[in-house]
Amino acid sequence: MLLNHGRLEDIAVEEGIDALIATSPENVTYSSNYWALSQWIRRGPQTYVVLPVADMKQSRIIAATSLIDLLADQDVWIDTVQRFGFFQADRAPDLTDDLDKRQAALYDLQADPSALEALKRAIGELKLEASVIGLDELGLLPGAWEELQAAFPRATFKKSSETFRRIRAIKTEAEIDRLRSAAQITERSIAAALSKAKEGATERELARAFHTQGILEDAMPVLGCIGFGGRGAMPNVQPSDRRLENGDVIRFDVGGRYQHYRADIARNAVLGTPCERTQKYHSALHTGVAEALALIKPGVAAKDIFLTAVAATRDAGIADYQRSHVGHGIGIDGYDLPILSADSTDIIEEGMVLCVETPYYELGWCGLQVEDTVVVRANGVETFMNTDGRLQVLQ
Repeated sequence: MLLNHGRLEDIAVEEGIDALIATSPENVTYSSNYWALSQWIRRGPQTYVVLPVADMKQSRIIAATSLIDLLADQDVWIDTVQRFGFFQADRAPDLTDDLDKRQAALYDLQADPSALEALKRAIGELKLEASVIGLDELGLLPGAWEELQAAFPRATFKKSSETFRRIRAIKTEAEIDRLRSAAQITERSIAAALSKAKEGATERELARAFHTQGILEDAMPVLGCIGFGGRGAMPNVQPSDRRLENGDVIRFDVGGRYQHYRADIARNAVLGTPCERTQKYHSALHTGVAEALALIKPGVAAKDIFLTAVAATRDAGIADYQRSHVGHGIGIDGYDLPILSADSTDIIEEGMVLCVETPYYELGWCGLQVEDTVVVRANGVETFMNTDGRLQVLQ
């Protein structure tokens, strides 16, 4: 299961919340295992998950009739479904396939006229009219919040997108397995791209090789920053027809999505013999990540990880190194808590999955970046990486 039930209950009690309602794609899938296609490919489609904290067995999914076929074909843990809206799906007189039968049963459910009307019915049936309801504001359409408040004047609605982020910060073992796979697929995809890194190859050619390998391993393309030479200094570089030349640094800041879970790692290679400065700076960035990883364990302040990474990078050779952050949590979203920054108030906890990074961008020269993904265990970190992040030299 993806949802960390125990953490949800603890945080809800701490915040005085009686029920949580997920509305954004990440929180809907995290809360229920239900992937509602339309939510993930365009803005606006509504899907909700209602989670009564005192009795999670009463949780329910509110789904568009046009998407309930996916409910029949996915491993959701919630039994109660409400559908809304019209969608025509004809059926043969005699259904024998189990999937067809499950779909037919869902199509036979009562249909509410809209997502919001279905949510109002759920709140009423669950007797939450006078409760404190944590409502994920990120997936709602304009005016929905006000309409709910008007419909339930005795209820207190609290914005809860940050509450969901707090819950998601500690991963279940099922999530950790997916994140480990995502990171390692990304490593193999970088290797596939580098196999094409010959003089004259283009950034696009490496990107195609990278994404193709990911797709072959069931990871869908999401992040593909691949730049040569001076283009690698663009933090968000997108592959172009720039051709690889001898001496070029290749910067990867990349990751796919595997079973809904994200990867985000960074590696560097040089075609030919790297110059002394490239070796020095990359070694300093590598040291910064290594020192940060050595510090991480439960109870450590995120800001101390930031200070350690920056200081270690400076001491190792980039005297004026500066960063806004040196990493972040990762999960079903690319940026989960914690944030490893100077002003972060986050404290590291066991079960967090972190991307720890030390990027360096110098316009007119190149970009260099080391980024690893790890999970926090009781006494330190378990790395997901099979490569060590050192500068790769291609001949």
